Amino acid sequence: MSEGITKRTKAAKAKAPSQAAQKRAIRLQLAEQAGLLFESPEDIICGVDEAGRGPLAGPVVAAAVILDPARPIAGLDDSKALTAKSRDALYDLIVERSLAWCVAKASVEEIDTLNILHATMLAMRRAVEGLSVTPTLAKIDGNRCPVLPVRSEAVIGGDALVPAISAASIIAKVTRDRMLLELHTAFPAYGFDAHAGYGTPQHLAALRAHGPCAHHRRSFAPVREAYELHGVIVSA
Repeated sequence: MSEGITKRTKAAKAKAPSQAAQKRAIRLQLAEQAGLLFESPEDIICGVDEAGRGPLAGPVVAAAVILDPARPIAGLDDSKALTAKSRDALYDLIVERSLAWCVAKASVEEIDTLNILHATMLAMRRAVEGLSVTPTLAKIDGNRCPVLPVRSEAVIGGDALVPAISAASIIAKVTRDRMLLELHTAFPAYGFDAHAGYGTPQHLAALRAHGPCAHHRRSFAPVREAYELHGVIVSA
């Protein structure tokens, strides 16, 4: 009898959902109870997310993904909750199996002209409009939606709740991280390969020592302060 119990226990453990799946199921249940899910079975849903709102340098990148129900991808989750190795592997699967995907960006110049929020909305709109398949519903990670030619729904915590948003989160982050690695090759003094443009102590020290480069966001306070330290006054 004990052997039978052990076998059943092992089988139960083998079939247990992953932590990410459990978290997604709980949030999905709460969203359904709150009446926050508006799609119909006929909807073609794209998930939308961004990477790079907070850094001091580089573009903000957005991605839109329409998953293929016939080709599911295991392990999708918020990109920040995954290792770099897992993100890279999932990136390849998303590109291979999705019905459609598109990645877009808003440049440093657009960030400084429009502000980071509006530049992010612009990048998201470009990503959705660039899809080769037209969605009927765009699910956006966060609490607001860009102006789109299709219905849209903001989903707070959507990168861990909606698989298509998780996929977009991964595509956006991997794409931007690779951009910053290329930027590091051209500007090694700033350590973009280590912090992807975020305001770490290492990055702030490099800004003070070398001054900003053309890829820094002059509308961000630490960058303006570094310019001023080197005798350059920039407009807000």
